[in-house]
Amino acid sequence: MLVAVYYNNSDIRIQEVPKPEINADEILVRVMACGICGSDVTEWYRLPSSPRVLGHEATGYIEEIGKNITTYKIGDRVFISHHVPCNKCRYCLRGHHTACETLHTTNYYPGGFSQYIRVQKIIVKSGVYKLPSNMSYVDGTFIEPLGCIVRGQRLASVNENDTLFILGTGISGILHIQLAKLMGVRNIIAADINPYRLKLAKKFGAHSIIDARTNIQRKLRKINNGRLADKIIVCTGARQACLSALKCVDRGGTILFFAVPPPTVKITIPITEFWKNEITVMTSYGAAPIDLRESLGLLTQKKINVKDMITHKFPFHEISKGFKLVANPHESLKIIIQPNRDSFPSVI
Repeated sequence: MLVAVYYNNSDIRIQEVPKPEINADEILVRVMACGICGSDVTEWYRLPSSPRVLGHEATGYIEEIGKNITTYKIGDRVFISHHVPCNKCRYCLRGHHTACETLHTTNYYPGGFSQYIRVQKIIVKSGVYKLPSNMSYVDGTFIEPLGCIVRGQRLASVNENDTLFILGTGISGILHIQLAKLMGVRNIIAADINPYRLKLAKKFGAHSIIDARTNIQRKLRKINNGRLADKIIVCTGARQACLSALKCVDRGGTILFFAVPPPTVKITIPITEFWKNEITVMTSYGAAPIDLRESLGLLTQKKINVKDMITHKFPFHEISKGFKLVANPHESLKIIIQPNRDSFPSVI
């Protein structure tokens, strides 16, 4: 089979490797679509483990099942979660499933950017989600990223009375805007340095937009009747966005770092000021099964518009184009790779 091996953002190599063999407790999935995540092109995060096969937003159908598998059958259309928690450790029992060491270390083989993936027992048990008949493979690739959004907003307690300020309007930012609007948040403000993506933010539900190349705090106060934001979600690792978040949170507010800067970038938190104003600084990471189930439900009911977020779909041999677009987005948003499109040109 063919796999796409990641060396760096400019060096993605299509290589041939043996098709995985499964055991009695595993399944083999033919990958029909896999989205490129922003984290896939975050080199400080990916280069230490390269070369490797990336891809964690994979959908496809089950081509082989082990003899002990009774829950699924050949031909089932599925989304596969690349990470699953143990549901037994202290962190899982306290609701921090994405801090679980099992979740941090599990993964299917070799990765979503391959023609087939072998799904081991632990993921078969709690990380396989059947796609409804009205959901395409391509739309199903949003289950994981939307699950991360669901988790982030739940942890940050985003509610309809908040002024929600979203910094960065890539995939995550646009999904945050859509979910917040669906949940009835009445004042959603988005900022970015990319005019194309600011237009998309407005299209997908932001009530106001701010050019991040200007004085963000001043613009925010002007839009928000002199006040700063109750909840801020940082969806970019840019240092300036992180610094802007610290200056734009209102008293009693919360900053959620959904994305983070490289570890070499140090951000100084004005802790004394935050102490006096009861400001919360927090993070969220990934998605737990509860978040993925909610995401699947939202997508099944067509409550989140993901179809119009897709700007490019590439066959496997053009994956390098996809990575270059995600790394330098300009006028693009969601990029989908279809590893078996050449064999199944009608796949959607």
